[in-house]
Amino acid sequence: HVQLVESGGGSVQPGGSLTLSCKATGIGYSRTCLGWFRQVAGKKREGVAAVHTRGGGKVYADSVKGRFTFSQGYNLQMDGLNPDDAATYYCAGDKSGAPVSCAGGHCCRFGYWGQGTQVTVS
Repeated sequence: HVQLVESGGGSVQPGGSLTLSCKATGIGYSRTCLGWFRQVAGKKREGVAAVHTRGGGKVYADSVKGRFTFSQGYNLQMDGLNPDDAATYYCAGDKSGAPVSCAGGHCCRFGYWGQGTQVTVS
């Protein structure tokens, strides 16, 4: 049974920082991709960051480049937060046969999703 659980969301003031964690269980990282996505209700989901779990490069969307970075594995360190970053954040792992989604220009079949963690910036 595969499960991804995000944590670390919360409410911060503009310019503040948060670190999001993604705990993956039941998923052997013979899988190759892990990504972070965000979504605001009523808007399209946006891929924020992705990494190849076999030591490949880490990529980031232009909207967060220079402010968000992977830390301590698959955690997402978010600095310089602004109101445009407010969203529900999801981590995702690849799954054979899932539709392709892209984050930071890195495309994988992200088919395992967490329940999301809310980030508020105000």
